[in-house]
Amino acid sequence: MSAVPMTLRGKRKLDDELKHLKTFERPKVIGEISVARAHGDLSENAEYSAAKEKQSFVEGRIKEIEDKLARAQVVDTKEIRTDRIVFGASIQLKDLDSEEIKNYSIVGSDETDIKAGMISIDSPVARQLLNKKEGDSVTVKVPKGEVEYEILSVKYE
Repeated sequence: MSAVPMTLRGKRKLDDELKHLKTFERPKVIGEISVARAHGDLSENAEYSAAKEKQSFVEGRIKEIEDKLARAQVVDTKEIRTDRIVFGASIQLKDLDSEEIKNYSIVGSDETDIKAGMISIDSPVARQLLNKKEGDSVTVKVPKGEVEYEILSVKYE
């Protein structure tokens, strides 16, 4: 069993989701199953089948989150003291072709949100940025080809 890296924010997000699933979704699904059972023949009861499927999803997600939290390696990014890019870094990059500025944070896989600039530590882009520092230029392979960036800043917040 390998450790699952996550930030404090990521752990809180999983804790909140787990609490929601256990206190709201699980009882709701149990209620839906009870109502569907009352409708009679379970073999041809679409409501019952749908509720059981939903219950399976909810229980599976609960187990998945509990497993990740049990293996969590929580990183407080405010405690990191390095000038290099490591897990938890907030990075500002400048595309050397288009002059466009991009901001990314390297986070755990459950925290990934590309629209918010949160990229997974497991992503090819993050892997190519690791151990670089402010002022370095790096060529990153992306789906559309290669992009050359200058690292403008590396912060841990």
